[in-house]
Amino acid sequence: MDHDAMDLAEARYELVISVDARRSGEYDDVDKQRMRERIYRVLEAAFTHAKVARDAVHMEDRGDGVLLSVAGRIAVTRLLGLWMVEVHENLRDENRGLSVPLGLRVGMHVGPVRHDGRGISGRAVDLACRLADSPLARRLLDAERADLVLVTSQSLYEDVVSSGGKFIEPAHYSSARLELKEGEVTAWFHLPGRPAPEIPTAAPAAPDADRADDVDDVDGVDDARDVSDARGADDAGGVDDAPDVDDARRVDGEDRADAPRAHYTVHGDMSQHSDNVYQQPVHIGRITGDAGRRKG
Repeated sequence: MDHDAMDLAEARYELVISVDARRSGEYDDVDKQRMRERIYRVLEAAFTHAKVARDAVHMEDRGDGVLLSVAGRIAVTRLLGLWMVEVHENLRDENRGLSVPLGLRVGMHVGPVRHDGRGISGRAVDLACRLADSPLARRLLDAERADLVLVTSQSLYEDVVSSGGKFIEPAHYSSARLELKEGEVTAWFHLPGRPAPEIPTAAPAAPDADRADDVDDVDGVDDARDVSDARGADDAGGVDDAPDVDDARRVDGEDRADAPRAHYTVHGDMSQHSDNVYQQPVHIGRITGDAGRRKG
């Protein structure tokens, strides 16, 4: 029997890790080469310190990141715990003195992986890549001014993270719903060395600048859209709108979607004017007393 052929045809249950660099499209050619060198130094040193044998790790270059899979004989808790701690510490060391610190987004999922002569494939690979590339991961990395954000799948959180372990603290993860090409999924977000991140309740479209590194993405998974997590309230500021706000937003019986949301306290008369064009000077308001008499 050709064991090599059998291995190619069969899927192996492995941990998939997708690592992407923040805003890689903003680096020039010289700095991009240095960025890539830093990424590999960070990851390889972490594998060494976590005592993960090199022959247990499959590694593919992705231009502005790295795609990895780790053999099932290596405990996933070691990668989620000690290895992530080492990645974070190595990254902090690399960033000391840099005017533009390197930021990394890491997606993790465990599932069936197929190997061939060109690399790895499978739905587990797709999901890990989409988690790392999600707009919410990008925004958290920027909003929190963090060096690193880890995003795990729901199944990985339930099966491994939730039980805790050495350097694994479930309470430091926050969940959110993400809408991917394949549909909605739950993901868990973690900023190493920090408490559980605050997940935004609104999901504004990512500005063009936030997508600058997409020009270098070669994994083809660049359009995940995140939706608010279940913890959020409808009002991002935590204050309920008063019942009369909607009335204040209506003019001539039409809803004004772009009108400001505000409260008014009025002593006397109030009028609301919108989208008017005046061809000559006008006076808006009450005229009383002598001020209303025309002088001859």
